[in-house]
Amino acid sequence: MDVFDSLLPLSVQDPSGNWNWEGSFCLGEATQQCEGFTIYHLSLPVPCRVLLKAMCSGKLQTGLLVAGYFIYLLVGAAVFQALERSAEKQEKIAAAQMKEAFLQKFNHLTVPEMEQFMKNLTEAIQNGVYPVGNKSQTEDSNWDFSNSFFFAGTVVSTIGYGTLRPKTAGGQIFCVFFALFGIPLNIVFLHHVGKMLSLLCKKLGKFLHEKGMRKKKIKFFTLLFFLATGILVFICLPSLFFKKTEGWSYSEGIYFAFITLSTIGFGDYVVGKQPDRNYFSYYRTLVAIWIIFGLAWIALLFNLLTTVLEDTEKIIVKDLHQIGKGGKDNEACQQGRCWPTQFIPEEEPLSSHAGGDAQKMESLAEDSEHTINEIDGVSYSKIIAKTDEN
Repeated sequence: MDVFDSLLPLSVQDPSGNWNWEGSFCLGEATQQCEGFTIYHLSLPVPCRVLLKAMCSGKLQTGLLVAGYFIYLLVGAAVFQALERSAEKQEKIAAAQMKEAFLQKFNHLTVPEMEQFMKNLTEAIQNGVYPVGNKSQTEDSNWDFSNSFFFAGTVVSTIGYGTLRPKTAGGQIFCVFFALFGIPLNIVFLHHVGKMLSLLCKKLGKFLHEKGMRKKKIKFFTLLFFLATGILVFICLPSLFFKKTEGWSYSEGIYFAFITLSTIGFGDYVVGKQPDRNYFSYYRTLVAIWIIFGLAWIALLFNLLTTVLEDTEKIIVKDLHQIGKGGKDNEACQQGRCWPTQFIPEEEPLSSHAGGDAQKMESLAEDSEHTINEIDGVSYSKIIAKTDEN
């Protein structure tokens, strides 16, 4: 229902308040004709009020959901930063001291000491500590706010690279409860984002329908627009960005983008983890936002592919059923059961009738011979009588 085409009960008064006027106008007409008057009462019909209330409540709900979702991630990032940053700093100091002791005793290390050093070095690298260069890298932290926000996003999205993880008891317990409530919230948020993307596709379809395009073509172009736009925005362009920022090849960027958005998360490629590259501030925060909206797009894509596969399966099953039914019908036709009963020749009754007809023919033949004999006898007797008279 269009609000601007509905008749609205309206009451106005002049600026001096000397007289009042009441009537009904469309909303657009009322705003034009009542210029210079003070509108002190405007009531909408019930359907309009319900529609406007639903629109306002829907927008309010979406706004609250978006705000609550990002506040949840921000609070989680702050808590993870507070719980893990000091422990990481101690670990980096220990790794730097281990490296210094190794360099001092390099020529006098025994085999067990060398193996212990390699074990400690491997553990430090797995924890995100890279003792490379002349500085201890205590200034750079894997648990600054940008990295913590990125980690919070990977937790609620269930990607789980494994390269960055909480190591303190408090951080691990908080991660459990953060994921317990954050994953359902993420699902609800992605559902609303998916509805917004679907609404854009519906608007495009409505626009094409108004231009006179057929329904099948509208579906095809809408699907093509959805796929092309999503691949361009969430796969191709980010891959170019990763190629420049991370030093990866373009194919590696595409591989990382899909593995991340599909929540596979092998962990072999992770952004912002190379110690020899300088990243700009909040780089991983930007990547986390890309992940959030990319998840909504790829979730719709997977749902679409699932629907296509289910429809294809139904078509195949239907075709196989028709083929099987057609085979049975052919077999029935060969057995003479495919014709209507009035067209089916009945062999046994026809054979009995055929016998009766033969008997009738024989009796007719006998009668005809008897008649002919009688006729011949009469004629012969007449001829003899005439001969005797003469």
